Amino acid sequence: MDVTDANDDSFGIEVILPEDNKTAPRCPHGPTLLFEKVSKGGDKGRKFYACSACRDRKDCNFFQWEDDKVSEARLSAREAENKSKRPLFTHQEYCRRLKKLSSLLLGEKKFCQDCQILLLPGEHEAHSSHRSTVVSTAQMSRPSVLLRPLDNKKSNAQYLFTDRSSHFLLDTLAGLGYRKVLCVGTPRLQELIKLRNLEQKHEQMKSLLLDIDFRYAQFYGQDEFCHYNMFNHHFFDGEASSAVLQAFLRECDGQKVVMVADPPFGGLVKPLANSFSLLSQTWRKLSSDSSNAEMPMMWIFPYFFEPRILECLPSFTMLDYQVDYDNHPLYKHGKTGRKQSPVRLFTNISPRDVVLPKEEGYRFCSTCQRFVLSLNKHCAKCNVCPSKDGREWKHCSTCEKCVKPSWKHCQPCGRCALPDHPCGLGQEKEGCFNCGSLKHKRKACPVKGKNKSKSYRSLAKSGGKNVSHRPNLKPKAKRKSGAARRAKKMAALSK
Repeated sequence: MDVTDANDDSFGIEVILPEDNKTAPRCPHGPTLLFEKVSKGGDKGRKFYACSACRDRKDCNFFQWEDDKVSEARLSAREAENKSKRPLFTHQEYCRRLKKLSSLLLGEKKFCQDCQILLLPGEHEAHSSHRSTVVSTAQMSRPSVLLRPLDNKKSNAQYLFTDRSSHFLLDTLAGLGYRKVLCVGTPRLQELIKLRNLEQKHEQMKSLLLDIDFRYAQFYGQDEFCHYNMFNHHFFDGEASSAVLQAFLRECDGQKVVMVADPPFGGLVKPLANSFSLLSQTWRKLSSDSSNAEMPMMWIFPYFFEPRILECLPSFTMLDYQVDYDNHPLYKHGKTGRKQSPVRLFTNISPRDVVLPKEEGYRFCSTCQRFVLSLNKHCAKCNVCPSKDGREWKHCSTCEKCVKPSWKHCQPCGRCALPDHPCGLGQEKEGCFNCGSLKHKRKACPVKGKNKSKSYRSLAKSGGKNVSHRPNLKPKAKRKSGAARRAKKMAALSK
């Protein structure tokens, strides 16, 4: 399946999602994805494999042209590198270690902060020069607090839900009758489910965490955690993990299943959507009710990805609920965050059934039949509550749609935009990247024009060397700090 993912700044790279990933070469993150370089005239270009999870080649430098003949020596070296990146223990071994640790006295339970591993008594001496702490049973039940969060926003960012958002999600799912929660990249939700089960013996919920961070294998049994890459639908433990997933997805004794996914915000939308669809297909094969087309799902992502998500999963709807994170510099309330979080819930559950809390400023729109923020006023002309960012939007009669309150209609551009926008430069992004027409996209362009993306030429010349497979190549200059870049981007989005 050939799809274009505009999730990055370059329009010249297309990701090709196969029917299966068994033939793709592998990097430490599992089967790679096949990408295609777009030629100058818009024709199909040379294809190459690159890491499914990492957008930055500093994190994973795998690169291989599809038509390359790889030598045995190179294959052996690649396999040796993949093995070197595997976890120190298997999940089964981690489970045995956890059982031993659970029987120890309080002072004997230690965690090495440098190695990010729970230590058995015989290992204390080997880690004596490292930073280690004594851990309690309560701390071991909250591994997301104990572990150091991974912070690469493009591949494995671990931004953890606030208690407010975690409790809202769990209360909502429990209220809708779900008793099994498939937690895809949501470790904090998994923790809350287990803690609530301890507090209340009735109405127990089950959860299964699928996460690329193998460190969680130290804290959960084999029926509670699977080492999983959501970008290529890869289970690192193979058939054993697939069996665990299938057992979990079977809805026995009326236990309804729902999936909650929280991918890294820098991840490619279409590979993610493909993985979630495959999880849904597995659930459907195991379901006794053939009328159910899709597994109930919630996908947590910033609101500005709405067009791409709905293109991949048309049955989804974006809700107004704003999700907050404890350790994200911007996506949280408070002095160091934003007044409005841009992170939303995308779901195929009926919007009217997801009740948003009145005390947090949400109301029910009887016309739209869904809960919205109080400032999201219903527009009689558009017949929707149009706001995406939490502010009250205004209707433009010329554009015949509602726009952000800071935007004004620009006659030369023929559209609404910020008052200080570069006039005439915004049309190309909304239409054809090749010729500039607003009536079609690049794939359907009849003009064999010159492609404007420098990244394709750079990629072809380099043969994949020191070039991200989803590049944003600009003249080398002193880059702003990460915080400054994020602040600039968020300021633009809020205008």
